[in-house]
Amino acid sequence: MDYRKFLGKTESVVLPYLGSGTVDTATRRLRVTPPVAPGWWRFELRGRDATAREPAGPEGLDTLPRVRGHLWGTRLVREGAVAESLELMPEEQPPVLAPVSARRWHDGTLLFDGVEFEGEAEDLARRAMEEGQPLSSVKGVSAPLRAAFGYALLEVVSRASGIWFVPAEARTRVLGIAEGGRAEAEACLRTLLREREAHQRALAARRELEHHAAVVLEARGRVEQEHLRHRSRTRPDDLSRAEAALHRAGARLLNHRQLGRNQLEVTYAFMEERFISIVDANTLQVVDAGLCLAGADSAVTLESLPSVIREAIDTGVLVVTRHG
Repeated sequence: MDYRKFLGKTESVVLPYLGSGTVDTATRRLRVTPPVAPGWWRFELRGRDATAREPAGPEGLDTLPRVRGHLWGTRLVREGAVAESLELMPEEQPPVLAPVSARRWHDGTLLFDGVEFEGEAEDLARRAMEEGQPLSSVKGVSAPLRAAFGYALLEVVSRASGIWFVPAEARTRVLGIAEGGRAEAEACLRTLLREREAHQRALAARRELEHHAAVVLEARGRVEQEHLRHRSRTRPDDLSRAEAALHRAGARLLNHRQLGRNQLEVTYAFMEERFISIVDANTLQVVDAGLCLAGADSAVTLESLPSVIREAIDTGVLVVTRHG
């Protein structure tokens, strides 16, 4: 059989484009050439490339797994207090805490599907939020709705205090925040701030030691320094190895940036959150995990780091130090 005839085969398919430069079908990932605005498009698929031909309405959602929860900003809050990003939201945003449904696309992304029937619980929770009251006295509120309320309240306090957070840091505390109200939210954010400040002090001390070591190394002569500079050049396959390491750990590479001293900054998605870590480009040993590890960053690699993150989330001790 002459397989060459398939290389020029074209196919017309409606797919969601999220602005990443690629689109996913059920079986493969293709490059979008040229990039277009995020949305549903009819693509012409040829080889490894997908070319957007015209905007289109969603297709094929009915066959995908459905996920239900309550809306907080552009996130769907579901069972387990998981707050997951929703893609391709409608132009007219639904009310906060609205019950919504989404579909799980082939790459794991949640695509907005629609607003579901709203009951009395959503209205009562919304009124409590408007009045600055906790949910402790409101009955008949489901756990996902309570979690969405807690995240929304935490966001309000975060804006007022200037202390940022990511949902995974508060996942085990958010139901308590919904019950305890603003005071509980403030306590949660203050705890995060104290732990981040302690981390920064420890990091500064470590960098001071590294600086002194670099001064000593420089004094040993230019030959050794030139050898070190040669080793610091990032090899072309470093990125592919980093991507493969994250994939084996159940994470997905989102972005990367080369740094000095033979280091890579990698941005990746894991457990419905976005993390930024710095690793050694050659060994993938962690230099700065981007979260508090009590100074043990170098004890883990990029491949083992996601399991550490999972344990931190599950036990309620995650503190993120790199945010962007």
